[in-house]
Amino acid sequence: MNRNLKLVINNPHNQIEEKQFFEKNELKVILDLYAKMVSAGSWKDYGLNISIRQVSFSVFKNAAENALYKICKNFKPSNKNLKYLITDTNGKVLKNSFDLEALLNNTNWKKLKN
Repeated sequence: MNRNLKLVINNPHNQIEEKQFFEKNELKVILDLYAKMVSAGSWKDYGLNISIRQVSFSVFKNAAENALYKICKNFKPSNKNLKYLITDTNGKVLKNSFDLEALLNNTNWKKLKN
């Protein structure tokens, strides 16, 4: 057993600010799309990733595979159109926009290639 490992609970230096996540209305739009795609049989599972630069909602066809897509929100984008992104497994940006709802509603998920 490694005695150098420490469990840190409520570390004040790693607190996630309230704005460093999806807001309630953003999460609702994403989860509505997720429910639609699950009922269509296209998506099976999801995961959330949080970092200092962005938060992402990853969707999977099977739980044992890599994510098909990631719906990302950048906290400090260099361009306003880079606030919301859809990326593939390798991180390549497939689509981007400043409006999450328009981005998700105007994406043809069946034709989107990764």
